[in-house]
Amino acid sequence: MFLHVEQVTHLKEFTLRIEFSDGSVRDVDLSDELDGEIFEPLRDPEFFSQVSVNPETGTIEWPNGADLAPEFLHEKGTNAEQVA
Repeated sequence: MFLHVEQVTHLKEFTLRIEFSDGSVRDVDLSDELDGEIFEPLRDPEFFSQVSVNPETGTIEWPNGADLAPEFLHEKGTNAEQVA
């Protein structure tokens, strides 16, 4: 089974809450992952907050086309605190 991103929420600065197709919800801090030309604009917190889910690719994406694999995001993240 392939892992896909179902929903993304910008929590703060460079941290996202991501809901995956396997039912897991993980908080992912990407502050140490914004290296390279495509990720340079994401160092601006306002631009970073423009993240969305691309339904065609099943992962997160920014307006400049930067994206990250769902498997990487899942591995990098920590279990989110579920709010009842």
